[in-house]
Amino acid sequence: MAAHYDVLIVGGGIAGLSLASALAGRCSVALVEAEQELAYHTSSRSARQLIPSYGPPVVQELTVRTLELIAARDKELPGPVLVPRSFMLIGSAADVAAEASGHMQPITVDRAVELCPALVAGTFEAAGLDTGSFGCNAPLLLEDHRERAASAGADIITGARVHSAQRLGSGWQVGAGAEGFEASVLVNAAGAWADELAVLSGVEKLGLQPYRRTAAIAAVGHSLPLSSPMVAAADNSFYFRPEGADVLISPSETEPSGPEDARPRPGDVERLVERLNAVTRLGITGIRRAWTGLRTEAADGVPVAGFDAEAPGFYWLAGQGGYGFQTSSAIAELAAEQILAGPDSGGPGSRTAQALAATRWSIRR
Repeated sequence: MAAHYDVLIVGGGIAGLSLASALAGRCSVALVEAEQELAYHTSSRSARQLIPSYGPPVVQELTVRTLELIAARDKELPGPVLVPRSFMLIGSAADVAAEASGHMQPITVDRAVELCPALVAGTFEAAGLDTGSFGCNAPLLLEDHRERAASAGADIITGARVHSAQRLGSGWQVGAGAEGFEASVLVNAAGAWADELAVLSGVEKLGLQPYRRTAAIAAVGHSLPLSSPMVAAADNSFYFRPEGADVLISPSETEPSGPEDARPRPGDVERLVERLNAVTRLGITGIRRAWTGLRTEAADGVPVAGFDAEAPGFYWLAGQGGYGFQTSSAIAELAAEQILAGPDSGGPGSRTAQALAATRWSIRR
């Protein structure tokens, strides 16, 4: 017999887990994850930086709210999720001006080099600094959401890939792994597989596109001070930040991909090392480990959170792109209120909800 829940969440990354912790105790919740462990894909491969100046205006607004919610929760945890770490953009004056926002202030090249001694004056002409940015202890945040959800009664099932889903009567009937579920609301938090889950459920897909993003932990001849900011090229060609005595580096590629367990491709990291050794004083001597994640985006680059336009009780929580962690708590807060109110509550009301709605015209590819 199928187990019945008010809400069934598909996907055990930061999106699904944060929503489960926001809903648990207010309704009956189950979360199913295809992999044997939670947060196996993109959520375990994050750059772990929350940047208020990063992304379109609605994302920046959600980031500020997420930082507020996490900071309030930090007081109850054994260690902090958030650690202050500034974010710096460097590049041509035009590129920095195009990428900077109200949360970022211009600084001189000399000041940039002072803050990050690995930078070389003369290799860039402008810089901007976001001092409201934070490093994020992603494993601690994920575990806090999992523990809060479970302690409030949510059932979390791993190794349960969805193989069937259909609308029956006033709810959804879903098969995942060896289990059967019935739920009034089906939440699609399946990340790079979100469109595939929609098709499986008989719902029109939104054209969400996964993109590759590779990163690596590099051993360096000249360690960065732990107070050094995360540094990103304004033309999106690389970023790096301290990682203990090592440095986390990325080529910042945005290459379309299908949904998959992504891996670095030959040459990607090697070319990045060559570039960084040419334009910085890092002196990269080797790669300790490298990985690739998938950032899934809607056509307009804004996350999707809202009920489907045609399929009753089908809720989209997808397309977070590179903003998953930094918007997670705020989107979960909004999504929980919408789900508890129900699909017939009058549709998205606030400006933020309208910007994220699955019914918005700009989302269809």
